[in-house]
Amino acid sequence: MATPDLLFNLRNLFHLGAYQAAINNSDVPGLDADAAAERDTIVFRSYIALGSYQLVISEIDSSAATSLQAVKLLAVYLTGDKEGAISSLKEWLSDSAIGSNPVLRLIAGVIYMHEQDYNEALKHTHTGGTLDLHALNVQIFIKMHRSDYAEKQLKIMQQIDEDHTLTQLANAWLDIAVGGSKIREAYLIFQDFAEKYPMTGMVLNGKAVCCMHMGSFEEAETLLLEALNKDAKDPETLANLIVCNLHLGKPSSRFLS
Repeated sequence: MATPDLLFNLRNLFHLGAYQAAINNSDVPGLDADAAAERDTIVFRSYIALGSYQLVISEIDSSAATSLQAVKLLAVYLTGDKEGAISSLKEWLSDSAIGSNPVLRLIAGVIYMHEQDYNEALKHTHTGGTLDLHALNVQIFIKMHRSDYAEKQLKIMQQIDEDHTLTQLANAWLDIAVGGSKIREAYLIFQDFAEKYPMTGMVLNGKAVCCMHMGSFEEAETLLLEALNKDAKDPETLANLIVCNLHLGKPSSRFLS
């Protein structure tokens, strides 16, 4: 009999961008050691997404599990010590004992994606193994304008779990990248999230980008202003509002500054 997935809700909150809610709901009873380590990874990645890098650096000590050390490395990278973080990353990836750890490979992919070194990112993520890694591969291939390769990764994700939030998100990203009639399908995925789960800035931005592609700039603006209410400093929201306002003929200097 399948055991219930105790981290389902927490993972979902994280993937949909409800980072504070993920942190607030992280006290999940009955976790074994592996699940507790995954829970901690999600919590610290949520803190990173909220910009609390120093908290992550100070709370994860050198005796923590490899997955947490990897998350700490991302926090170090994002504080600006890029050289130090990449140097440690290379050292760990070459260590046969921990180099194949899926979270370490995921963080390597994220860091090299920030560096816009997509080939290096793929070296560590291309073998997949987890939905997180396949989803990151979809993002990397979209960045490389290779939607054909992104589609192959999505098909693997659909075989693993077609209804998983990450699979649905990856499907929407690819639909937006392909464009045309696919935009409507992407919009419906974000609409489905909006109906099932608490509305997040990420979902609002997803819907808004689809609206802009379909020429519905007024609807996009409404969604983006709602996202701005949730986080006035979110760069995605601000960038999308600038584009939206240019199309609507409205001034966008406030969002730019």
